[in-house]
Formats: sequence, C-alpha cells, structure tokens
Amino acid sequence: MTAMDVPSAATLIRCKRDGQRLDAKQLRIIARGIASGDWSEGQVGAFAMALAWRGMTIDECREFTFALRDSGQSLRWDDLPGPVLDKHSTGGVGDCVSLVLAPLLAACGAYVPMISGRGLGHTGGTLDKLESLPGYDVNPPNWRLRKTVADIGCAIIGQSDDLVPADRRLYGVRDVTATVDVPDMMVASILSKKLAGGAQAMVLDIKTGNGAQLTDMASARALADRMLAVAAGSGLHLRVALTDMDEVLGRDAGNALEVRAVLDLLCGRAACDRLRNLTLAMSAELLCLGGIATTADDASARVRRALDSGAAAERFARMVAALGGPSDLLERPDAYLPRTELQRDVLATSDGYVSAVDVRALGNVVVELGGGRKHPAQAIDHAVGLSGVVGRGARIQAGQPMATIHARGEAETMLASEAVRRAFVIAESAPPVAPLLQWHARAENAA
Repeated sequence: MTAMDVPSAATLIRCKRDGQRLDAKQLRIIARGIASGDWSEGQVGAFAMALAWRGMTIDECREFTFALRDSGQSLRWDDLPGPVLDKHSTGGVGDCVSLVLAPLLAACGAYVPMISGRGLGHTGGTLDKLESLPGYDVNPPNWRLRKTVADIGCAIIGQSDDLVPADRRLYGVRDVTATVDVPDMMVASILSKKLAGGAQAMVLDIKTGNGAQLTDMASARALADRMLAVAAGSGLHLRVALTDMDEVLGRDAGNALEVRAVLDLLCGRAACDRLRNLTLAMSAELLCLGGIATTADDASARVRRALDSGAAAERFARMVAALGGPSDLLERPDAYLPRTELQRDVLATSDGYVSAVDVRALGNVVVELGGGRKHPAQAIDHAVGLSGVVGRGARIQAGQPMATIHARGEAETMLASEAVRRAFVIAESAPPVAPLLQWHARAENAA
C-alpha cells in the first residue's frame, strides 16, 4: 500500500462516525497513526468519541486489540521456569490489589510482569501509587525489567515507548474526553497490553457499583462477555470477576495512603478485610489457572501462607529496590511515603448505619485535592487523599469520623469536607450486604 492509498484520519473517523464497519487493514492504519503521532490529539479524541457513539462488532474489537498490540514490540518469557500470570482492574477507588497480588504470586512460584496504567477519571492508577516511592522507575529499560522478573518474580511497570504505544496515547486522551467507560476501548486497551506483556493467564476484575466505570451489573456482565469473546483464540487464558464498588475497596483513597495500606497488609499490621479477602481470592484463582495449585483449597492455603509468612512482603521490598526505590522500605516507610501536614476528620452528624456511599464523589474529592489528573500532563500530589473511610453497613455515632482528609490548604479542606459529608447516607437500619466478588461465566448467546 502506497502513501496515496492510505486513507486519511478524517476519512477513517468519518467511516466510524457514520456507523461503517472497519476492517483489519483500516484498524491497523488507525493504530499506526495514533502511535506515530501522525494523528493529532483532536483526531484521536474524535475517533474515541465515534467509537463511543457507534461501537464495534466483536471481530472489529478483536482486530483493533491486535492492531494496538502490534503497534509496538511484544515481550516473550519462554525462558522462565514458571507460569506468567497477570491481573487487571477496570478501575476503582481504594483499589490497590495489584500491589499485593503481584508479589504474592511471585512468592508462590509464578512470574508477574504487570503492565499497569495511571488513574482514569475518578479512579486511582497503580503507577501513580508506585511513584509515591522515591526513585521507583515505572519505565525501566528492557534489561532491568527482564532481570527483575527473572530474579524476583514480579515487576509492576508502565508501558514503555515501544510497548503498545498506540494504546498509551489513546489511554491519555480517553481520560479527558469522557470516553473512559466505552466498552470497546476498555476491552482493546486492557487486552492489547496484556497480550503484548506476554501473560499466559489473567484475572480481569470488572468493578460494578456507583464508584465503578460501569455502575450497573448488566453493563458489567456485558463487558465481561465481550472481553471473553475477544480474548478467545488469543492464547490468553482469561477469568473474569465482578466485584463491588459501592464502597471504597479498602479504607484509603490516595496514592501514598494506599501504598501505606499495602505495606500494612503485607507486613501483618492492621488491614481492611475487603482488600485482603479480594486479593487472596484472585491470587488463588490465578494459581489454579497457572497450574501451580491443583485445587481451590490448595491454592487458598498457598497464598495465605505466602502472605502470613512475610514472603510476599519480602518480594515486594525486593521489587521496589530493584526498580530504583528505597531498599529499606519495609523497615522505614515513614521516611519515604509523603504526608500532608494538614489532616482533618469529617464527622458524622447523626447516629445510625452507613446505608450508602457515593464512591465516585469520594474519588473526585481525591482528584480535586490534587491526587488525580484533570488533564494528561497534570502533576500528581501523592500525599493527598482520604484515610479511614467507613464502609456500607458500618454502625456510626454522631461525632465519629467518617473519613480523614489529607490536604495542603484550608480552602481545599473545607471544600473536600462538604463533598465527603454529602457522600454518606446515614439511616436507622443497615443496608443488605452486597457480595464482594462474583466469578463470571460467559453467556451462551453473548455476541
């Protein structure tokens, strides 16, 4: 195909805008144009909005996934003596499972080269959390990535310039064009990274609830079906979990605050049961998918032993040091994790039970405090956020803290206090208990 034969960005955007189906060749042209920078920011945003409006068929979405994957290099791990496993979340508030799961799996004999992302909208990003640690390099050279994975068993990093560059650019545009929750882009973005990263088996955590990208269960199940359909035949063994995001997953929301919660969990200090239980369940499932464990009971025993013995904490500490972070993080976390001088409790005004939590509002509070981005180039304040966030069903008394705000100034604190207070509904009776996790089986008639 000569340059004269290549359709322009405007032509391809118009095709999708008008509801036409794009073939594999056209989708590869789009991916190359996004990756190379030939497509402007406006054109990338226009294409994202056209996808939001018109959607894709399963075949289109599969071909777009492969086009994104092939826009750069792919990693191979044929020399490793164990299974290459991975996990991804569609994004939640207080969701720091990946930071515990990767070293936990490594301590059980798996290898986890985890390609992670930054925050999208009101949800936090794994890379932003890790960059709370001074020196941690989320974009190491290839030799260091390979050495870290081979020696330690895990490395949580971002996309390099050469790894799925089309998705890397599209990812940033989605965050500021109201296209974060477009199912076809979620599928293509997630699977292209995981396929390029060399994963053999993966658990996908699709959040559902008011704090998720997909707030209702029907949309979450539809995305799960689509993800499984697109992954079929790709060589990736995929299991999908639907998990609750009608409350903050842990008790903290904010980059350094969540890393501190991770260290507490890994080191056997105070830990949120929801965060611990979800991490253990997904880790156990991955051990079965990877063939390390033969039964669910065996898998569960292995991950609990790796966590309780401190083996997972040791792997996390070694990973951090290998990727440029502090070598004594477990012993001296306060020396490295930033804090704000201003901390303010938000107090309940009545007795009762927390019957509802507006989790999206709490995520937006963190963004407004500076812990998230309103535009792709915005710097992150890793210290700000919320701690001690109470969950649904908690019994609370007037004057008791519902959350603690970590902020830089009085004006931001006042605004955050009002938003946090409005995010909680206190009632006389406790709400029904929602299941934390449901494993999804693809519908027989899923398109």
